[in-house]
Amino acid sequence: LPGSPCLYYGDEIGMGDNIWLQDRDAVRTPMQWTPDRNAGFSTADPGKLYLPVISSLVYHHGAVNVEAQMASGSSLLHWTRGMLSIRSRHEVFGIGEFSLCEADNPAVLAYTRIVPTGAAVPEAEAAGRAEPEVQGVRAVLCVNNLSSRPQAARIALPESLKGADTADLFGGTGFPDVDDDGRIHLTLGAQDFFWLGLSPQGA
Repeated sequence: LPGSPCLYYGDEIGMGDNIWLQDRDAVRTPMQWTPDRNAGFSTADPGKLYLPVISSLVYHHGAVNVEAQMASGSSLLHWTRGMLSIRSRHEVFGIGEFSLCEADNPAVLAYTRIVPTGAAVPEAEAAGRAEPEVQGVRAVLCVNNLSSRPQAARIALPESLKGADTADLFGGTGFPDVDDDGRIHLTLGAQDFFWLGLSPQGA
């Protein structure tokens, strides 16, 4: 969606909150770096910390910490880094024109971000690149399943993307291309999403 992505510290490892603390202190507990004393945040006596380390059975620092997630390739931390890396490689996420796409399933939200041919690209100018060069794809389809169950949807794309080739930006997964009538049929897992790069016919 349009706007700047925002991660508050701890989001990248799925850190919990201490809802029993007042005001915003619930989300200001020590960062959980390791499973060690004070979560590796400080060598001070625990009683001298500004706020106590989270003690929840689910979110305590023995279970949720940076050290453990760095060691696991399937962790939320690595997944988040991968997402941010993809976004930075494809400028269309930040500068592309936003357009909602009609889907025949209300549980599915779909939209495109497109950098039109010949459009001004401030990032390219700032980097000294030949305008209107764009890093990464010029068009992307973002599809989100807002349901807790798998959902299928037929999605209508803009006229310019009829018959477009698709490419999974995460790599390795095959997807159907856009039909000549400008529609694409996709099935998503529960609360799943796709980022598909789009290459118009003849591009």
